[in-house]
Amino acid sequence: MRAPGKAIVTLCGAIGFAGLGANAQPSPLSRIPPARAPCSVLSGYPCHPSFCGVFHRGPCFPYYLPPLGQTLQLTIVTTDENAPMNDGGNAADANQKTDDAENTGDDHALDSIGDMFAVLRACWVPPPKDEARHGMEYTVRFAFRRDGEMIAPPRMTYVSHDAPGNLRTVYRDAIDAALRRCTPLHFSEGMGGAVAGRPIAIRFVDERTIDNAKGQP
Repeated sequence: MRAPGKAIVTLCGAIGFAGLGANAQPSPLSRIPPARAPCSVLSGYPCHPSFCGVFHRGPCFPYYLPPLGQTLQLTIVTTDENAPMNDGGNAADANQKTDDAENTGDDHALDSIGDMFAVLRACWVPPPKDEARHGMEYTVRFAFRRDGEMIAPPRMTYVSHDAPGNLRTVYRDAIDAALRRCTPLHFSEGMGGAVAGRPIAIRFVDERTIDNAKGQP
């Protein structure tokens, strides 16, 4: 008569433990989505490697720094101080800036990313104020060959979303003129091999004091 009683007690205990397991609070690791669950001998797939090193105790998710991109990025901000021509200037000042930019690449072979960026910055001549707009942003992306020529025409990757079509054309024409003014760049042999084919993104930002209500409809 005692055997059936023991069986009943054992069964009730198993049900109780099962209920406690169902209501147990999840541990931090169990909150991770299935694809990020730590791998173990009892885990299913997919799972995430959980070993960081011999000096880490318990499950650990390794953190890897994001890889460095291959894109070379340059931002050219035009202000009232660095603009080649302002309200008090004249066309001769802008032409002198253009001539200086054209001759920069002929002085010496460009042997660093900084030298290349300096030449590209010097070639930039922003649109006249009466055709420009304060806060305008325009980004282009392109790449050079070993000989300093562009592989293909630059591609627009970003432009201020509220800029009208005619304003975008004005800045695009100025950017195309600046790149024509610079190219071909005179790379050193080592620099030509290092930069050839690498994407270059130039972000142009116009921060000059401009009366937008007067200059643009």
